[in-house]
Amino acid sequence: MKIHEKLPGVLCSLLKISYIVGGNRGRGQIYPDGSKSNNTVYNATGAGIVSKIIRKEKGGSEISITDPSDGRQVVDIIPPGPELLVSEGESIKFDQPLTSNPNVGGFGQGDAEIVLQDPLRVQGLLFFLASVILAQIFLVLKKKQFEKVQLAEMNF
Repeated sequence: MKIHEKLPGVLCSLLKISYIVGGNRGRGQIYPDGSKSNNTVYNATGAGIVSKIIRKEKGGSEISITDPSDGRQVVDIIPPGPELLVSEGESIKFDQPLTSNPNVGGFGQGDAEIVLQDPLRVQGLLFFLASVILAQIFLVLKKKQFEKVQLAEMNF
């Protein structure tokens, strides 16, 4: 097998690099208007039985809590992100956590594989960038050559 037949495979294997990305998730933030972010624990604002849980299309939930003693109903709105700990028909107390705490257990690290680009597209991009750089270099050299010709013609 010739070297040029192996080259694309070698370039593909060289372009597979592990990238580690980190971000600050914050810890239990509260927005300026007083509402909680999706990075904190949501607690029940009333005691009773969870009568229904409505999951929204764009994520998030509405949890209806009915107090069996007086029939009063409280609705807690949970934004997308937190994982619910309660289910319908469950009896809950006032200020009981409705969602899991995303801040427990370190930094919430997780491994995932992300494919940034197809290796052939990356190779094409590298080829394009190399050709643009070469074109720029040749244009500068041509300009220098043109300036030398102009200087030679001015001294007649």
